[in-house]
Amino acid sequence: MDRQTLIGEIFRKKSFLCIGLDPEPDRLPVHLKEADDPVFEFNKQIIDATRDTCVAYKPNLAFYESLGPGGWLTLEKTAKYIGNDHLIIADAKRGDIGNTSRKYAEAFFKHMPFDAITIAPYMGEDSVTPFLEFDGKWVVLLALTSNKGSADFQGETLDSTGGPLWEHVMRHAQKWGTRDNLMFVVGATHPEAFRRVREIAPVHFLLVPGVGAQGGDLNAICRHGLNRDCGLLVNAARSIIYASQGPDFADKAREEALSLQSSMQALLKDIPK
Repeated sequence: MDRQTLIGEIFRKKSFLCIGLDPEPDRLPVHLKEADDPVFEFNKQIIDATRDTCVAYKPNLAFYESLGPGGWLTLEKTAKYIGNDHLIIADAKRGDIGNTSRKYAEAFFKHMPFDAITIAPYMGEDSVTPFLEFDGKWVVLLALTSNKGSADFQGETLDSTGGPLWEHVMRHAQKWGTRDNLMFVVGATHPEAFRRVREIAPVHFLLVPGVGAQGGDLNAICRHGLNRDCGLLVNAARSIIYASQGPDFADKAREEALSLQSSMQALLKDIPK
């Protein structure tokens, strides 16, 4: 999905919601455990219940890799079931030397139907650019993440710039990609940073985890994070997919997604036309 299509879907659906598909077998509703592929059946019902509320889905690969070889089949089935009308982000956090990154890129962009992949930039340019060579695909680069440990390195002040490492990452990475193929991860748990983020990257899309179970505030991040194209994909996972663990899990997931979508609709009205 290219940038203009994504923007069009955001304003058509009045939503910039991304739903994280992070299924844990122990948390699946009991009645699904008799299915041939319980995780896929769970994902399928979540997707069916929320398609119209969101513009993107983000499966986190750890929840599939931990299931062994069958987990990869479930991941592929899930991505294919989502289809072409949503941005599909592989939350893989890859990043390795150039020839290895190229193989990772082929795996996700040639052999599986993903539109985007999360990348850790620590190894530098040659670990990122192979993913940027695929037309219509996106790199979602980790900049300022939502976890507590983000302070260990990302917030460290650099002598060379006088600013934190995450700012340097965002500035430098814009030399590698464009607003059409490069997004940045900025966690909702850092609402105070969004004004500075938009000074550094005013037009790029931001993938924003941390709303929902991690306690991020939607209004706080939108205050400075929204731009004229919206420019945000706000991810929620546990608060939606585990809204209930009973037979009504899909209905409850829809209720949570609709609640977020309603808030987003109101916020989008404030964007200057």
